[in-house]
Amino acid sequence: MQHSITAQNLRLLLPVFGLLLLLVSNQVVLAQDANTSTIDEDFFVFDENETPEFTNADPLEPLNRVIFDFNDKIYRGALKPIFQSLRLLPPGMLSSFRNFFFNIGAPVSAASALLQADPVNAASELARFVINSTVGFAGFFDVASELGIKQDREDLGQTLGRYGIGNGLYVVVPFYGGTTLRDIVGSSATSALDPVYNNLATGEIMALNFTYTEIELAIDQDSYEAFYSSSLDPYLFFKNAYLQNRAGAVAQ
Repeated sequence: MQHSITAQNLRLLLPVFGLLLLLVSNQVVLAQDANTSTIDEDFFVFDENETPEFTNADPLEPLNRVIFDFNDKIYRGALKPIFQSLRLLPPGMLSSFRNFFFNIGAPVSAASALLQADPVNAASELARFVINSTVGFAGFFDVASELGIKQDREDLGQTLGRYGIGNGLYVVVPFYGGTTLRDIVGSSATSALDPVYNNLATGEIMALNFTYTEIELAIDQDSYEAFYSSSLDPYLFFKNAYLQNRAGAVAQ
C-alpha cells in the first residue's frame, strides 16, 4: 500500500526535521564559539571599531554576505519603488492594513505565550483577537489598544528560546533577510499551526508576506538605509542588531 506525502503533511513535518537540525547545529555553534553568552542591554548600540560583545557562530558568513548584498539590491531595485508609491496613501489606511496582519497573527501569539507559561499575556492576546476581529472590523481597527489591552506579540521562535534552545546557525535567507535556524523552525511551526496559513496555497502565503513587508516598509521611515549608510560593516551591524533584538524578546 503506497502513501503519498501531501503538501499539508510536508508542512507539518518540516518543523520536526528543522528542530532536529537545530539541535545538531547548536552543538556546532557551541563548538565554534564557547563565549557567546553576554548580552548588551542597549540594543542597536555598537562600537564597530571593537569586537561586538554579543556574538554568534557564523560559519556561513561568506555565503550570508553574498545573499545580504543580493537582498540589498532587491530592496533598492524592487521593493523600494513599491513602498514609496504606497506612501501616497493616507497613513491611517496603511496602519489599518498593518493592524489586519497583526490581528491574524494574534492566535499564534496567544498560543506561544501559553507555551511560555504566561497565561496573562495569552489571555490578553486572545482578547485582542476577539475584540479587533469583531468590533474592529476584521482587525483593521485596533479597538483593543484603545480599551487599554496592549499588544505583546510572541512567536514560537521565542518559545523555543525560553526553553533553552539556542539560536543555531545564523542564516541570511534570499528575499527575506537575516534569521537563525531556531527562528526558521519557529516560523515553520507557525505556518503548520496557523489556521489562516494552513488554508492557503504556497503562492498565496508568499503574496500575503510580500504585502505585509511592503506595508511595513511604507510605514517605516527608511531606517534600513540610514543604518546601512552609517555602518562601517552593514552585514555585521544588522546581524548583531537582529541577534540582540531576539535575545531581548526571549528574555522578556
